[in-house]
Amino acid sequence: MPKLTKNQKLRAELDSEKLYGVDDAIKTLREHASKKFDETVEIAMNLGVDPRHADQMVRGMVSLPSGTGKDVKVAVFARGDNADKATAAGADKVGAEDLMEDMQAGNLDYDRIIATPDMMGVVGRLGKVLGPKGLMPNPKLGTVTPNVEQAVKDAKGGQVEFRVEKMGIVHTGIGKLSFSDDALKANFEALTQAIVKAKPTGAKGKYVKKVTLTSTMGPGVKIDFAEIEGA
Repeated sequence: MPKLTKNQKLRAELDSEKLYGVDDAIKTLREHASKKFDETVEIAMNLGVDPRHADQMVRGMVSLPSGTGKDVKVAVFARGDNADKATAAGADKVGAEDLMEDMQAGNLDYDRIIATPDMMGVVGRLGKVLGPKGLMPNPKLGTVTPNVEQAVKDAKGGQVEFRVEKMGIVHTGIGKLSFSDDALKANFEALTQAIVKAKPTGAKGKYVKKVTLTSTMGPGVKIDFAEIEGA
């Protein structure tokens, strides 16, 4: 019988049904961490919603207090002073019709797309391109705004979007394993509280069914979320 590696032993010892506190879950992820690169810590929340119904959609923005540890690429549709402000705030690409044509040509390597309200006539022509990727600017999410400077700073500073997938799961990164325990826990709490507050009117019965923390190469660790208010 082949000898198990250290990581295989740890996985075998992990109780897949045990519910962990956040602190213990982070410790467990560190025990399984790769020594070769800085793994991303991700959360998956299984919700009691059916996003095919408009009144059960869960979507929003939240600022993670410890940031994401990721270099966020931001494109901005703006003209004149707003274009200058977006560039000064750190946007990776700023433009109008030229940016639209660039995206139509397939250059869509962005994490966030922001637009001023007057640019939506141009951006609207990209609906079939941006919509499927979840990149279409949306006033409800603050990505259609006259204050592009602040929107760019928020995107670069740790603001993330959460959106329920068709199976009722919200899946989002909350940082890197190189973050301190306190930093990861602060991000976990900010995200889970935002998702609980975003509970849609059409949600019936138990809203949060399961919460799992994992890292890029690690196993899923189930979280005891009983103390999460409103879950």
